[in-house]
Amino acid sequence: MCGIAGYIGRKPVDESRIALTLGAMKNRGPDHRDWCSFLKGDLRTVLLHSRLGIIDLDARSNQPFTIGDYSLVYNGEIYNYLELREELERSGVVFTTDSDTEVLLRAYLEYGEACVEKFEGMWSFAIHDRRSGGLFLSRDRFAEKPLYWLRTADGIYFGSEVKFIGALSGIALSVNPRQILRYLVNGYKSLYKHGETFYRDIGELPYATNMRIMPDLTVNCRRYWEPRCSIDPAMTLDDAVEGARHFLTESMRLRLRSDVPLAFCLSGGVDSAALTSIAAREFNYDVHTFSIIEKDERYNEYDNIMATIEDIGCRHRLIGIPDEDPLPRLRRLIAYHDAPLATISYYVHSLISEEIARSGFRVAFSGTSADELFTGYYDHYLLHLQEMRGNGQYGRYLSDWQEQVARFIRNPLLKDPNLYEENPGYREHVYDDSSLWVRYITADFYDPFREEIFCDSLLRNRMMNELFHEATPVILHEDDLNSMLFSVENRSPYLDSRLFAFAYSIPAEHLIREGYNKYVLRQAVRGTLNDKVRLDRQKKGFNASIHSLVDFDRKEVRDELLAEGPIFDYVNRDMMERLFDEKPTANSASKFLFNFINARIFLDLN
Repeated sequence: MCGIAGYIGRKPVDESRIALTLGAMKNRGPDHRDWCSFLKGDLRTVLLHSRLGIIDLDARSNQPFTIGDYSLVYNGEIYNYLELREELERSGVVFTTDSDTEVLLRAYLEYGEACVEKFEGMWSFAIHDRRSGGLFLSRDRFAEKPLYWLRTADGIYFGSEVKFIGALSGIALSVNPRQILRYLVNGYKSLYKHGETFYRDIGELPYATNMRIMPDLTVNCRRYWEPRCSIDPAMTLDDAVEGARHFLTESMRLRLRSDVPLAFCLSGGVDSAALTSIAAREFNYDVHTFSIIEKDERYNEYDNIMATIEDIGCRHRLIGIPDEDPLPRLRRLIAYHDAPLATISYYVHSLISEEIARSGFRVAFSGTSADELFTGYYDHYLLHLQEMRGNGQYGRYLSDWQEQVARFIRNPLLKDPNLYEENPGYREHVYDDSSLWVRYITADFYDPFREEIFCDSLLRNRMMNELFHEATPVILHEDDLNSMLFSVENRSPYLDSRLFAFAYSIPAEHLIREGYNKYVLRQAVRGTLNDKVRLDRQKKGFNASIHSLVDFDRKEVRDELLAEGPIFDYVNRDMMERLFDEKPTANSASKFLFNFINARIFLDLN
């Protein structure tokens, strides 16, 4: 895990700008920072790197890493680097390090752009070809590792964080008002549907995309992998369970590779507890877990967390939400994220990242995207019921939902089992109460819901939109920045290309059974994960109440949040003041209040 930045164009880059950028990169790479430059005619290229050592800690693996005419800066991990190394050695390639960095570059020299199709891992990287003067950039299949870019009149800048581009270019970046409005009204699930960021002209390279920048500065982008849903109708439930167990275990085998100790983020749910239990039981790993304990009973998962800890006998750290003014911490987080925090969960997650770093760990595991692979949300039950209407067992599925699930659902719209029979296009719950929050907005705003068509399955198409455009991109963005603020790498074993392909081949009838979502996953870890967690139907989620953080009755808090500022170019001040006084606070109102605070701080900083 590292930081990268660079420039290709006709303009000289002042060394003071390079020094400033390397300084900004220290969190992502406290172990080593360096840069290199190239000149071909009037074409100038600069590559910058900061290193957080995880694999082969020797200085021989520092970057920029050069072999012959090719130089690499790279952020991420190629988990199957040992297998690729053996393949390359059989072709006569001789290695000088034990790093995945060298494997990546030598694979590029051997296979060209197609090398990325062989990688299992997370990455964003840039490779400079000294002979042609061109640049090749790539981002991993699920966009786990960030890669931002900016085109100017004289060239192209890129970096792992927006601040790197600002520092290297010297350009004062301006806020994108459309993204602020999306965030306030439609919430975090709207942020990755348009290819925009919180800054004008700053873009992100999409998931599973290669970018080639030619010497004349033309840009060619190509998606090298397309996510597909290819259902195997002959697959039995036993096949599904065995396949899920195999591919998840194999994903963990690869992701446990490290030359530094690994930590595990543990909640009370199946997703993270399964990973923790697999590491302990299948690989005999000396597990150390970190968990948030929330006082609000809606989100308190203490009993389930302790069930896993006691079951595997692991070392653990329980972290409470401190009783302190949250605004200074929010300012620090927002300044580092170059964006408002997506939800209150990521304020809480930052506490875990900080404690993991304080305890001496450099890598943390999380259960990101099990929901999007195996079904994890309450609307998935209703979408599944809709798909099962032609199945002879539909009555049993409906009865299971009514008896086992309906009582846990708080959203009244998702209590109707016929919702998608009557309205297959229903999506109003995705942008939670947006029709209410748009009334608080003073600017013109219209941004209707949209989703990509990946496949014909209503359920699987919804899940793939969550995976590639709504939930997962936000989680990855927030987790990456929270982790890197404290120089910690985040790993997400559910985001494995082979596990994804298998999960999206499982027939729908196996996904939810006996009132259990993630039924295949639960069965796959039977005997590995304790049954208290494995068989718990209630989904609490990794969350906290806004009132756990902010006391809106304190005069100094109100005065600070309601003081004049650029936020009130977007939001009606009087309506916000009245919202502060509403009690009890509805869930969607709590989210809007948090977004308001974050947007306020972000705009004040910019």
